[in-house]
Amino acid sequence: MTTVTTRTVAYPADGLTMIGHLAIPAGTGRGPAVLLGPEGAGVNDVHRHRADALAELGYVALAFDLHGDGRWFTDPEEMLARAMPLLADPDRLRDIGRAALDVLLDEPRTDPGRIAAIGYGTGGAVALELGRAGVDLRAIGTVNALTTGRPGEAAHIRCPVWAGVGSEDPIMPAGQRDAFAAEMQAAGVDWRLVVYGGAQHAFHHPPVDHAVVPGVAHHPRHAERAWRDVVGLLAECLPVTG
Repeated sequence: MTTVTTRTVAYPADGLTMIGHLAIPAGTGRGPAVLLGPEGAGVNDVHRHRADALAELGYVALAFDLHGDGRWFTDPEEMLARAMPLLADPDRLRDIGRAALDVLLDEPRTDPGRIAAIGYGTGGAVALELGRAGVDLRAIGTVNALTTGRPGEAAHIRCPVWAGVGSEDPIMPAGQRDAFAAEMQAAGVDWRLVVYGGAQHAFHHPPVDHAVVPGVAHHPRHAERAWRDVVGLLAECLPVTG
């Protein structure tokens, strides 16, 4: 097993002190790096462990914060009160993403020309908005985040986009899937959309011991498949060498 070094990083964004989790692979040279964004509830051990898993594969990985102080909401109403205004404001999403990107770029092990952005839910919306802002990324991957942007801005995306969603997701229904696909296609983006049959929203996240919004359910098989698809996207667009 590859030795991974981890540390907590604090940085400013959205008027808050964000607390992220940085995972660094063994070795000394620069290599590819990945921004990893959580769903609307915020960053927790699930995302930190995913960052560690990416570092095991050779990526510098930052699980970034959305809500300040590394907060993870367990109350659905509190989560929606924080996340919905973010989703309605592309500039705030971009600012949160750029602040996390700066942390990743400040890490000496990061190759600044080889960065991808992966996100779940709201974190996926951050990844997409970075692309629409023209940030130099090698790949964008989202799960449960088929958000559409302001007219014409998808043309600024300069890398492949992969998106995954559950067929039974009431938060990202068929109409939203169609709108996302139309936006990507009209912009000439190299895009893919995988629909996981029978899965609902946040199907990738293990079950939690508190109330969730309706339409959220874990799907173990598709969770594993979505992770393999994310890793496959990175292997294609951001291969680890050496």
